[in-house]
Amino acid sequence: MSSIQTTILGKSALGNPIEVFKKIHTSSTQRPFLFIGGVHGDEPEGVEMAQKLLLWLTETEKQRPLRSWILIPCINPDGYKKNERTNGHGIDLNRNFPSHDWSGENTRGARYSPGPRPASEPEVAALVHLIETSHPEVIFHFHSWEPCVVYTGAPGKPFAEFISPGPGYPVREDIGYPTPGSLGQYGWQNHNIPVICVEEQEKVPLEEIWPRFQNGFKNLMLQTS
Repeated sequence: MSSIQTTILGKSALGNPIEVFKKIHTSSTQRPFLFIGGVHGDEPEGVEMAQKLLLWLTETEKQRPLRSWILIPCINPDGYKKNERTNGHGIDLNRNFPSHDWSGENTRGARYSPGPRPASEPEVAALVHLIETSHPEVIFHFHSWEPCVVYTGAPGKPFAEFISPGPGYPVREDIGYPTPGSLGQYGWQNHNIPVICVEEQEKVPLEEIWPRFQNGFKNLMLQTS
């Protein structure tokens, strides 16, 4: 059984390291699942979800092999440390991906700045490289806003339905407004990789998050192993 690897994916705009954990089972032909927390620094709920999932994955791998997986607890350490949506350059990472529909136009305010060009930000460039070299089967990223599970790419719908805690977290095909340059648009448009955006209720007590989602993620990993 292969061991869990811990490496530095890259550095943020302000030089903070971005950790990535992975367990690639070379005996399996399955492509890995990619899990990402902390895209927006003022959404600690997403980091909490990723950290608790990492803990469960680590403990479970001691008992039995799962499918291959890669997990980034916090892709935006600059914003997370300052409790700000954007990274250290004031860029919304979830509008900076080099998707086919990337646009430099921003009509939603400074919090949504797409940056001067696609993948201008080191966090996004590092994640793009990881996606292009690891070819994940599905990408999951964790946020907070209002409860829902959003999928980009029709093949992602069953995964979104699988991990949704129930009717209070409706499964949607989009967030309700255009998101050019988002991770979802990049993954699906550029690579045909379905992307699942998990939205927890913002400002919910952090200790409530993992108990609500744990069955979905545990069953996902155990049943696809």
